[in-house]
Amino acid sequence: MHPRAEKVVAVAAREGIALTVTEFPAGTRTAEEAAAAIGCVVGQIVKSLLFVVAGAPVMTLVSGASRLDEEKLARLRGVGRKRVRRADATRVRETTGYAIGGVPPFAHARPIPVLADRDLMGHDVVWAAAGTPNTVFSIAPAELVRLAGAEVADIAVSGRAVPGRAAAG
Repeated sequence: MHPRAEKVVAVAAREGIALTVTEFPAGTRTAEEAAAAIGCVVGQIVKSLLFVVAGAPVMTLVSGASRLDEEKLARLRGVGRKRVRRADATRVRETTGYAIGGVPPFAHARPIPVLADRDLMGHDVVWAAAGTPNTVFSIAPAELVRLAGAEVADIAVSGRAVPGRAAAG
């Protein structure tokens, strides 16, 4: 197993949750690729998306079938919409320790506030990146929220995700 995936498994194990990581050599960079490889619906894929809100990083966990609503995120964080932007690849790696396409919802390089969209809670099982673009794990949404220390909130717009912007991690 890749060392980054091992880190994700170790963090979960410290909290009493045994994760099984599955590797897909063809990759699972987008929600659509991940769902096809796993054999689940796109809504069960967790997109771990880092945003910068008023200069501070905020991790958002959104269903693969949805897109983050930056206006909702701004309101929830008490700032104007112009103070919210998606983090670039360099900021993502510096903040989380992982590259875009493989960012897990927890086990980050440093503490980050995490918001999980309420839509994820409607599934029995969701799938998230395990630290690389071709590794994933399944987990019950409530366990995911606990591991990530996430606040559940309405932060997304349901519906088909924008193609090319639906990274699964």
